[in-house]
Amino acid sequence: MNTARLLRNTALTYPRALAVAHGPRPVYDYAGLAARVARLAGGLRTRLNLAPTERVVVAMANRPDYFEVLFGLWHAGLVAVPVNFRLHENEIAYVVESSGAKACLADDALAERLANLPQVRQGRLPVVSVETAEYQRLLRGDELALSEAGPEDPAWLFYTSGTTGRPKGATLTHRNLMVLTLTFLADIDQLRVGDSMVHAAPLSHGCGLWSIPALAAGTTNVVPEGASYQPAEAVSLLGHYRNVTMYHAPTMLTRLVNDAGAQGADYRNLRTLIYGGSHMYRADLERALALLGPRLVQIYGQGESPNTISLLSKAQHLETRHPRHDARLNSAGYTRTGVEIQVADEADRPLPPGELGQVLVRGDIVMRGYWNNPEATLETLKGGWLHTGDLGTLEADGLLTLKDRAKDMLISGGSNIYPREVEEALLGHADVLEVSVVGRPHREWGEEVVAFVVPRPGCNLTEAALDEHCLNRIARYKRPRAYRFVDSLPKSAYNKILKTELRRQLSREADQEQRG
Repeated sequence: MNTARLLRNTALTYPRALAVAHGPRPVYDYAGLAARVARLAGGLRTRLNLAPTERVVVAMANRPDYFEVLFGLWHAGLVAVPVNFRLHENEIAYVVESSGAKACLADDALAERLANLPQVRQGRLPVVSVETAEYQRLLRGDELALSEAGPEDPAWLFYTSGTTGRPKGATLTHRNLMVLTLTFLADIDQLRVGDSMVHAAPLSHGCGLWSIPALAAGTTNVVPEGASYQPAEAVSLLGHYRNVTMYHAPTMLTRLVNDAGAQGADYRNLRTLIYGGSHMYRADLERALALLGPRLVQIYGQGESPNTISLLSKAQHLETRHPRHDARLNSAGYTRTGVEIQVADEADRPLPPGELGQVLVRGDIVMRGYWNNPEATLETLKGGWLHTGDLGTLEADGLLTLKDRAKDMLISGGSNIYPREVEEALLGHADVLEVSVVGRPHREWGEEVVAFVVPRPGCNLTEAALDEHCLNRIARYKRPRAYRFVDSLPKSAYNKILKTELRRQLSREADQEQRG
């Protein structure tokens, strides 16, 4: 059940169909992509001496090579460990160590940043940039026969974080990726040869997972030329490709509908726009529906159940006469094909319809467990159910509505940010006595990070100093966007910091600003 077999089958059936494009420029057809994948697999095994089931970190921004790297690893029987290219080097070093990676494929920018990793300096981690002659040498060898892989063999370590903020590698198997592919084609989009998928979000995360059903169906995978998301570029690509499917985090969709150039654009070539990953404000959703019409699909999933828990279909977005229309637009939709959902109390007892509890999920889409972390696996997969950490209600008609997150995680710009991780970084500053990090609503990014900081007595602590301190330890997008210097933090009788009080303070500030 090797996932790479999907690409091989497509190449045999539709060898001249366009597989990969960079902006408006064609790059590889399916025959060419499959040949490069097989040669890369051979190079990885013979030149880098990588053995089946060994892990390889993929550290690069979106680029046309991303697809051949992923499928080349699987073709060789290896395990892909994609990382967000925006992570700090220290964070990538942790993923390298945790996964036991034996090599890293990167772009030039990431390869330069990773040169100082302890694993690289000590010669334990060869880093090969896909922009170098060394990578081209990997592609010059003989084509490797497709490696065998069992359904439960790991294919993708999807690093996500838990309540402690320390990353955990959700082990996605070849079965998981096959189920993701089939349920995408069953529930979301009937992709065909000649259709297109525009990858405007990072391929290291959900967007990369979506490329698997796209490549299985013979669809053209389009990588935008811009280094970051630009609504104008996304719209312009609709003039080059037909029957386009694309994924947008809610923040991206909000930027699109608020972009002046998007208002008069021609969306006839846009067939499906998938959004999800964080909360979508109702007003922004209604503007998107008015602009794009019957093209929106909402998905709810997480790394442990990749992209696949529930869904609100195109038709359900537009059924304005349905008695539950308002509830639907505020919901996470209905259960996906092959998935079971229940809402349970703290003892994992199923709750009656409409009662608030933790969302539990099971099915063949759910991860095998966390890589080399049996304790976290037992806790998260207790009783055979994935404990999502999200609180919600499940109605009698099957509608799932998320109410809150049991974890303190916040989502900014579609990226997960874990307060404790930021707090630990700030507490490493000699002048910080106490700190608590919370999120506050932000119209463009969904949420932004605010840090409440208690300085040590007599210290002259500044925001600039804390910013510099954070940037040396965590990714830029995780750092606080605002600081509140306070004399003390509100605490309970058990000496626990009351983050609810801090959020109320931010809410009061927002109300005062609106009245002012």
